[in-house]
Amino acid sequence: MVSPAAMRGHEVRERLRRTAVTLIPERGWTAVSTRVLAERAGVNPSVVHYHYSSLQALLTEAVTGELRAATARMTALLDGAATPTDAVDALLAITATYTDDNPATLLFTETALAATRDASLRAAVAAVLDEFVTRLGDWFAEHGVADPHRAAAAVMAAVDGLVIHRALRLRHTGDSIAAVLHGLVASPSPPAPPCSPHTPNPQAQ
Repeated sequence: MVSPAAMRGHEVRERLRRTAVTLIPERGWTAVSTRVLAERAGVNPSVVHYHYSSLQALLTEAVTGELRAATARMTALLDGAATPTDAVDALLAITATYTDDNPATLLFTETALAATRDASLRAAVAAVLDEFVTRLGDWFAEHGVADPHRAAAAVMAAVDGLVIHRALRLRHTGDSIAAVLHGLVASPSPPAPPCSPHTPNPQAQ
């Protein structure tokens, strides 16, 4: 049985994570301070350090939780896809939800920028993304894609790139990107049957 104190601790940690996920898109990663986060969450700043070793540890846990939720949604899309091209289309379609004014778009782009300067954050983010790329590569392999794990890495790079480009308000033709990725995951054409050898006519000899 979970004690009341443990339940309260879990609720406080969850409140801190939710607050962090809200503040990062609003202020930018580096502008989130312990004081600001605690004030927004309605707790004393000392509570943050009671539950987490540092503010960065809290922000990293909050963001990787959101990333895991996003990759879980993408994994669910694979379960409903019949072919590799269907899977690509489904993954590209989900990027349409990451509009330039969507807080999730800003959250992930802020995280990508911060990860270039923070090795521990970079490792945590990479672990989540690598896990999904491996899952996608395995799925491609099961569906006959040539070089499935490299194809999975390319597809995921395109998906991540589209999210970042949407934050920059860059526009792309989805159909053209899909066409390129379809080429990566298309099943190779079966080899043509060998030509039947010419059988000499014995009477001609």
